[in-house]
Amino acid sequence: MSYLWKRIKEIPAYGWILGFVYFALQYGMYRLANLLANVTGTVSWAICPKVPVIDDAIPLVPIFATIYLFSYVFWIMGPMIASLTAKRNFVNYMIGLSAAYIIGFLIFWFLPTYMDRTAEGLMEMADQPGIFYALLRTVYGADGGERAFNLFPSYHCLISMYCYLGIRKREEVSKGVRWYSLIMALLISVSTVTTKQHYFLDIVGGIGIALICYAVVQKLDPAKRWVKENG
Repeated sequence: MSYLWKRIKEIPAYGWILGFVYFALQYGMYRLANLLANVTGTVSWAICPKVPVIDDAIPLVPIFATIYLFSYVFWIMGPMIASLTAKRNFVNYMIGLSAAYIIGFLIFWFLPTYMDRTAEGLMEMADQPGIFYALLRTVYGADGGERAFNLFPSYHCLISMYCYLGIRKREEVSKGVRWYSLIMALLISVSTVTTKQHYFLDIVGGIGIALICYAVVQKLDPAKRWVKENG
């Protein structure tokens, strides 16, 4: 516990600030994309990315609503943990994460997707007693109710995977934390489909964009010049 507290105290101010700022940013971009899709009319050509043979085989598991909601804490922690690594890595991390956010935002706006929860029978299934069903109803209610938009790519998968990628090879971060980040990224991805908040293709899109943005930033290394000029 003393080691953990020591590491928490080592998080620089910019790590704390960006952790909360980027959490607010992803929420704002998610909502703004939905608003713009309605204002510009792109929502009218929204498609459903369901692959029945896969998605119908995935059961609804209400307890995963806890993992789905915990993701918000995990995302705030992402930049904080990454800020413990070398400044060059951290700057690249934030650039790549920003690019992934923007790509997701543009897809939400210009290539919107939707899920009809009533047609899927989800509203009826969620209307059962128990704390996990109550959490599920809260999630659905906060995300469109009977009809949800902005499914592909899954921001949950995109952001969670990037939180792991940014520290996966960094010795400044303990192996325990790196394993924790990987396991959480995978569990959160699973939670998106077991809560029926997303379809399988949304996971593929979210993780795919995270991997591509990470690989491109690592290749280009845009922080190299910034770090050299600013110490």
